[in-house]
Amino acid sequence: MRATVIHAPHDIRVEEVPDPRVQEPTDVVVRVLRACICGSDLWAYRGESARQPGQRIGHEFLGVVEEAGSGVAGFVPGDLVVAPFVWSDGTCEYCAEGLQTSCPQGGFWGSVGSDGGQGEAVRVPFADGTLVKLPAAAASDDRLLTALLALSDVLGTGHHAAVGAGVRRGSTVAVVGDGAVGLCGVLAARRLGAERIIALGRHRARTDIAKTFGATDIVAERGDAAVAAVRELTGGQGAHAVIEAVGTEQSMRTAVGIARDGGAIGYVGVPHGSGTGLDLSVLFNRNIALRGGVAPVRAYIPDLLPDVLDGTIDPSPVFDVTVGLDGVPEGYRAMDGRTALKVLVKP
Repeated sequence: MRATVIHAPHDIRVEEVPDPRVQEPTDVVVRVLRACICGSDLWAYRGESARQPGQRIGHEFLGVVEEAGSGVAGFVPGDLVVAPFVWSDGTCEYCAEGLQTSCPQGGFWGSVGSDGGQGEAVRVPFADGTLVKLPAAAASDDRLLTALLALSDVLGTGHHAAVGAGVRRGSTVAVVGDGAVGLCGVLAARRLGAERIIALGRHRARTDIAKTFGATDIVAERGDAAVAAVRELTGGQGAHAVIEAVGTEQSMRTAVGIARDGGAIGYVGVPHGSGTGLDLSVLFNRNIALRGGVAPVRAYIPDLLPDVLDGTIDPSPVFDVTVGLDGVPEGYRAMDGRTALKVLVKP
């Protein structure tokens, strides 16, 4: 089959690789119908996250089960399924607690020795604990299929940030980051009943999506100017809940600066750089809570799926460029150059 591999920074290729096959009784093989490029993939692309030459890449996909191992109980060939970005056994204590990202037998797609999502097919370990079945009819609905793909990462990650930030009905929320995760954080905040949602972003196309998703205010400033703008909008107090979806020192400093005393920050931006921008004494003195981390999206899919299916929420607008598998390298260049928000891949 063909799959996307990374050889070096800025060197993404689509190459012939061995076909995936069932290796354990709990495996299935999924033929990929939709995949995408994640903002976090760019850290490997830019050389800021180490990868071995020829390693697979991509961790968001949905598709059709082609083959199932003898130990798989919940899926048969022909089932339409979505995969969260981490596989998990579904039986350990962490999985039972809804923290599948800490499963001792779990792993990330595209890690050494595993298939990546940006390919024609994927071997899925622990299928019963990992995959979620989708209605077969969705396969013929292009928009719905694209919306369902967001369940593999960005929608669940935005929801994780909103939950970590303590978004509740009637609250004021500020979202730092206008990438796909930040925009899905806006969508999640609206779904959880936020009364006011302040989106921080400078790119018109993205802030237009934020407004569609439920943002009531847009702040284009950055740094101290952004903090001042949010505080002015909130009568000097700041937001009850802050979603941090970037991961830089500046974005975390902004998140702390715009949080209301007694509020909370839900952080899901993959941290990068030498500093975090955190001063624990500030958090302590102002009673600001900090929660978040790698989103256990497998725990959230059953809750979010019905709302995607009935159109209550539609994350599909975050995918603004579509490519075939051969177009994946150009898709990386477009996202790296910020001419694309999130690239959808149709193998």
